[in-house]
Amino acid sequence: MSDYENILFEHNGPIARITLNRPKAANGIDQALADELARAAAYCSEDPAIKVVVLTGAGRFFSAGGDVRAMADSPDTGEFIEKLAATLHHAVSSFARMDALLIVGVNGTAAGAGLSLAVAGDLVVAAESASFTMAYTKVGLNPDGGASYYLPRLIGLRKTQDLMLTNRVLTAADALDWGLLHQVVADDELTTTVETLAQQFAAGPKLSNAHVKKLLLVSSQHTLEEQLNTEAQFITSCARSADGQEGIAAFVAKRAPKFA
Repeated sequence: MSDYENILFEHNGPIARITLNRPKAANGIDQALADELARAAAYCSEDPAIKVVVLTGAGRFFSAGGDVRAMADSPDTGEFIEKLAATLHHAVSSFARMDALLIVGVNGTAAGAGLSLAVAGDLVVAAESASFTMAYTKVGLNPDGGASYYLPRLIGLRKTQDLMLTNRVLTAADALDWGLLHQVVADDELTTTVETLAQQFAAGPKLSNAHVKKLLLVSSQHTLEEQLNTEAQFITSCARSADGQEGIAAFVAKRAPKFA
């Protein structure tokens, strides 16, 4: 869509594609990019036709995180970061709570808030040349963008402390081994791999996938009985949906399902 300048946004049928597009600034997140990312995330969250959102970066970087130069040039750095974080967090929340799946294709370095965005994906695929680092404490800041929520759940407390306090740089292979990623592929296979996943889930049952996202999002906040109750409510609504009925009928008929 042409009204974006700092991201590329494309929406074709059930798939939306967002590309961070400040390659000369390592896709650093300034207020303008954060505004557009939040707007695109809200759009994807509100459009019931979208089943899959693909997020990647233009150029050699996925994202180097918050634009430190823009912070330094601001007359009030605290006010600048407060507004920037609020906007970025609106985008992260929209991605987490939307029914559509978020597939992140990490094409290069993901640092700071770039790493936070990457690990927020429901499926995360990285190119072999990608690298990952927190880097916040190097400039006297603390993590944002949801890193302190996602990382302990993904890799545990001790490894999260290591990443956040030492600013260790992980290769893509390291990040896969630590549990940050789902898959690592050759650089020239990233686009094809992500697109194949996007098409696969675009043909799948949206409600089922949305329920998986929501169940995992609330599982750490629930007692066992609360989670069981939520599972029961969700699977009942799936069974009553057109996709649920089609899936069951297709299984019985031993044919491939055709989801809406």
